[in-house]
Amino acid sequence: MRNIRKKKYLIAVMLTLAVAAGLVCEAGADEITVAAAADLTFAFKYVGDQFQKQTGTQVKLSFGSSGNFYSQIQNGAPYDLFFSADMSYATKLQDAGLTEPGSLTEYAIGKIVLWAPGGSKVEVNAGLNALKDPSIYKIAIANPEHAPYGRAAVAAMKHEGVYDAIKDKIVLGENISQTAQFVQSGNADIGIIALSLAMAPAMKDKGKYFEIPADDYPPIEQAAVILKSSHKKELAQKFLAFIKTPEIAALMQSYGFAIPKGSAPK
Repeated sequence: MRNIRKKKYLIAVMLTLAVAAGLVCEAGADEITVAAAADLTFAFKYVGDQFQKQTGTQVKLSFGSSGNFYSQIQNGAPYDLFFSADMSYATKLQDAGLTEPGSLTEYAIGKIVLWAPGGSKVEVNAGLNALKDPSIYKIAIANPEHAPYGRAAVAAMKHEGVYDAIKDKIVLGENISQTAQFVQSGNADIGIIALSLAMAPAMKDKGKYFEIPADDYPPIEQAAVILKSSHKKELAQKFLAFIKTPEIAALMQSYGFAIPKGSAPK
């Protein structure tokens, strides 16, 4: 009798483990991993939540610099989609045969602003010439070696003829989100950040900004790709299509992104 009870117990445990394993597999099947440029931090948290509500698929988001993600993906990082802040990174991955054919999609055009904390006496409306203010000791920008917004910041400062005068005051953030944190926390006096971050609720009421003219820097054309190594290509394609819906296009515009022609909400 004791042996029978023991066998029943073991069978029950095995069944429980099998069910649990099945649930884990099912949960994994309904999840996609997305490597997203840091300028998407606030907008994509909402996008991911909405996609999960509508489809039941969880979106696991990782935010960082586009250049670093590009290197990770070249080395086999297991993402399903890559949303780059620089089209060239997505194009290079496509040319290397690391993306799903036909998946390259331009989804937004980014913009940069000069941002300072609300209590700052610097007149940001003076534009990039405000960076010459003697009260400024540290100017934050994203690292131009791997962050498209950092390259745009350098291009704009050179275009306005202020770069040589202030280059020794520049401090580099690993990505545009960290750059914004530098200024917000007081570790820098002022910074050049993404408009999408300046317009986010977390920063909107804590600072002031001036939108840098688009003619001052090359367009920040942003593109996404589905990775060839993804095992969730069908779900990834659904997410890519979701990004192009009128609802999400309108959301991206509300965060200060320009929408490429053909993708604007109707």
